[in-house]
Amino acid sequence: MVQRISLAHGEGGELTRQLIQDVFIQSFGHTEQARFDAAILDVHLQTIAVTTDSYVVKPIFFPGGNIGKLAVTGTVNDLAVSGAVPQAITAGFIIEEGFPLLDLKKVVQTMAAEAEKAGVKIIAGDTKVVEKGSADGLFINTTGLGTIGEKHQLKPETIDEGDAVIISGTIGDHGIAILSARQDLGLLTDVKSDCASLNHLIQELMERVEGIRIMRDPTRGGLATTLVELCEDFHFTAELEEASIPIRNEVQGACDILGFDPLYLANEGKVVMIVDSNQQQKALDILNEHRLGMDARVIGRITSCDQHSGKLLLKTHIGTTRRLHRLSGMLLPRIC
Repeated sequence: MVQRISLAHGEGGELTRQLIQDVFIQSFGHTEQARFDAAILDVHLQTIAVTTDSYVVKPIFFPGGNIGKLAVTGTVNDLAVSGAVPQAITAGFIIEEGFPLLDLKKVVQTMAAEAEKAGVKIIAGDTKVVEKGSADGLFINTTGLGTIGEKHQLKPETIDEGDAVIISGTIGDHGIAILSARQDLGLLTDVKSDCASLNHLIQELMERVEGIRIMRDPTRGGLATTLVELCEDFHFTAELEEASIPIRNEVQGACDILGFDPLYLANEGKVVMIVDSNQQQKALDILNEHRLGMDARVIGRITSCDQHSGKLLLKTHIGTTRRLHRLSGMLLPRIC
């Protein structure tokens, strides 16, 4: 039995058929749509959300997950924070010649398990094999499709002074987990990636909390970059309380050693949201009841809303205030 991917697996012949049958269909299943060159969906005149992303994380396997889990959770979360209920995902695989078949099966099986957990279907896909040295093991591209009900449409134009900025849990876990897995700097830590599908938690929030203005998942660039973009795009100024931002001791310790700012480290299982101050406690209660929101905190407030606003400020532990900007330069490449 062939144990590694060869160029022939990408030629569309018998080995391609065997790869699709033994790896992808075995994990993802076989639907009626597979008879066509495109999946056929019935969306019943609903508002649709569509997202696409590519995953090139290094290493492919890391504490708390692998590239397959990351591809599903990242796609699901991009839809969920847009107010959509994720329905379906497509997956394209670019595989380097010589990649271990067993590792590919592990990745695909993880994708299937995470998709089932999130309640989404993997409905279409593609496989390409490139020569050894033309890629780095395995890259995955996804497209996600979700539906948005009238009740779930976010309204950032209603953001107002006094609104709460809430984060669903500790920040920087994914970034430090990836860094420790690379072993380049000899960093020893038990921190695991936080990558997780947040759609069920977010859907419950959307159903029960009326005052959610906008949400984002603070992935590349971290919490700070995500909030800077929101402040600039929607013309409001927010002030964060450094003492209120939840950070694991292990993550903070690693950052102190390496000179990183946890505000700029990637997260793959967190949501940051702006919520009506009258609804913040209800949102926190719902988050804290869920295993993925146990460490949720109010970390700041909206201080002004006008065309001249657009800043993210941080009130530090020592009482001073400084302005935060987007991540400048390259902190950790190939983090997702």
